Amino acid sequence: MIDKKEIRNHMKAKLTRLSKPVYEDLSNKIAQTLFIQEDWKEANVVGITISRFPEVDTYHIIRKAWEAGKQVAVPKCLPSERKLAFRIITHFSQLESVYYGLSEPIESKTAKIEPNDIDLLIVPGLGFTREGCRLGFGGGYYDRFLPDYHGKTISLAFDLQLIPTIPVEEHDQPVQKIITNHEVIIVND
Repeated sequence: MIDKKEIRNHMKAKLTRLSKPVYEDLSNKIAQTLFIQEDWKEANVVGITISRFPEVDTYHIIRKAWEAGKQVAVPKCLPSERKLAFRIITHFSQLESVYYGLSEPIESKTAKIEPNDIDLLIVPGLGFTREGCRLGFGGGYYDRFLPDYHGKTISLAFDLQLIPTIPVEEHDQPVQKIITNHEVIIVND
């Protein structure tokens, strides 16, 4: 049985082989599909991470949210509690680089938002099954956040991130929808 660490390493290797032009093209296709989803159109507050290559680019999505008058909530990791706290950002200069090169909101320049004030949560991951199971980056932050979150969940993924199976643990939380560069996968609960 293959373990999560092996899958993570394999997926990271596959993703880093994407050329910049292909990465940009596929990220744009995924974003354009997101923008026509009812979940996106109806959301007033969107929770989303600040992407790092080779994750699906979220900068374009965040700009589009602002243009549409949506509020953008970005997670801040609380390592001592291993939890996420989402904060509203109105421009990218409200971000700072923290450990592992992650960009997070600067607390003194942003306001905290309660989880259930987020209408749509874009949940990151390295690998996904068609059943909505996701392989995160290993910190378990979203698996701890999702049980108490009751809004819509969507993950954005390149086709190559779809895998047949992921070892599922009791605390793993599936997403409701996955948008790839070729399709929208609606997960049955």
